Amino acid sequence: MAAQAPKRKVYVVGVGMIKFEKPGKRDWDYPKMGQVTGLRALEDAGINYTDVQQAYVGYCYGDSTCGQRALYEIGITGIPIFNVNNNCSTGASALLMAKQAIQGSLADCVLALGFEKMERGSLGAKFNDRTNPLDKHMLNMMEHRGFNPKSPPAAQIFGNAGIEHMEKYKTTPTHFAKIAQKNHYHSRLNPYSQFRDVYSLDQILASRQVFSPLTMLQCCPTSDGAAAAVLVSEDFVVRHNLQSIAIEVLALEMATDVSDTVFTSNSSALVAGYGMSQQAAKKAYESSGVTPDQVQVVELHDCFSANELITYEALGLCKEGTAGQMIDRGDNTYGGKVVVNPSGGLISKGHPLGATGLAQCTELVWQLRGICGERQVKGVKYALQHNIGLGGAAVVGVYKKWKDGEGKSVGWKKYGKNAAVDENFDGRSGSEEEQKSGLAQCTELVWQLRGICGERQVKGVKYALQHNIGLGGAAVVGVYKKWKDGEGKSVGWKKYGKNAAVDENFDGRSGSEEEQKSGLAQCTELVW
Repeated sequence: MAAQAPKRKVYVVGVGMIKFEKPGKRDWDYPKMGQVTGLRALEDAGINYTDVQQAYVGYCYGDSTCGQRALYEIGITGIPIFNVNNNCSTGASALLMAKQAIQGSLADCVLALGFEKMERGSLGAKFNDRTNPLDKHMLNMMEHRGFNPKSPPAAQIFGNAGIEHMEKYKTTPTHFAKIAQKNHYHSRLNPYSQFRDVYSLDQILASRQVFSPLTMLQCCPTSDGAAAAVLVSEDFVVRHNLQSIAIEVLALEMATDVSDTVFTSNSSALVAGYGMSQQAAKKAYESSGVTPDQVQVVELHDCFSANELITYEALGLCKEGTAGQMIDRGDNTYGGKVVVNPSGGLISKGHPLGATGLAQCTELVWQLRGICGERQVKGVKYALQHNIGLGGAAVVGVYKKWKDGEGKSVGWKKYGKNAAVDENFDGRSGSEEEQKSGLAQCTELVWQLRGICGERQVKGVKYALQHNIGLGGAAVVGVYKKWKDGEGKSVGWKKYGKNAAVDENFDGRSGSEEEQKSGLAQCTELVW
């Protein structure tokens, strides 16, 4: 195997977000949210949208190409724009893809944007005419823990993980309540937080029960909001003299459910994503060379207080079974071992699904720059991010500052205001043929280039061209050629004795008419 080229370093040079709000409280739509947030990130870095070569836009609730619609409010420059949906980890997933584009030398400057315009109340399924992606998770939970039709499913998944921890390690409901109390207290100093009220431990425990041991004040709300980050290469940082504000992304790793045991074991923690959080963290520590003990600040996915508690252990912030002791010592807040969720976390800051991971990144960038005012964590050298989505995906990142300096962004110097403590820093307010996807096209072209298309075979095919467009919009054009001349028979043809290019049942499977129209089929035809 040929040696791989060394991976390029990746830096965050601009971040921005808007205040998270109760759905419908503010009369604006996602294009405006995306515009304001994207511009804030660009101005934070002191660059123009014309410098951006690609964009990755995360959201869960919306039609296709909402990312384009939002970014077109900033500029229409023809760059590739990719829309990302990965449940509650959508924001960090968009961030990860942006990082990979820089790391793989596909671009020097990439914008990651996440937004969500949500409905009030608990989350529920939107498509009831097809398989729910959490069906196996729910079936496992119901088999081992039952199901309460009066409680939100997500609260039951994470609440059962908390119950399991209590059964195994003698954790108490008070431990979960202390986490919520901490996060509400932290949020009082965050101008972007949806809630900024401070509650006593008794008030947390006495609030309406959602699913025991979780009470309302231990559960994140639905939110409208947006956040963004500008990622660049090392050459870009130097070229634009951004060393004093550049934050290096030492690692950003994703893991999905790690084995079939998540669906077959009796572990509620595995159903809630403990295993994939642990795996993503392990990869992040290995690739960054940083250990949990070296981290000073963490933005952790506290959709429910129970998830924050079990994730302390998944991330290695404490030993398995000792999260309760960590909480009792105060080692998860100011004055302790590590400060977890100085922003207020999802519980108090809010949880607009597509924006959450990028809002975490934003807070950590500000913390590493040392500009967070009263909520600043002292002596931050390394920062840790954790964003999880059931279904599932967990993303864990490690960040550090390029070098010591004043930390003032270009936007701060321009407007005279610090975005980390002033959310208004920049003065802004905020047909049938079309359904054929590019994979079906690719499939057809592959078959054509292999010369196996029978009566529809184009003679003498040497090169093949693909075009796939979506209104909203994006256009993709590809050019293909065959490696070398030969019989063109695939392994599948030799195995089943049938030619897939002319027999759609060659492997004993059938597919609907719509399934046969995918872009891979087009590519397949051209290869044949």
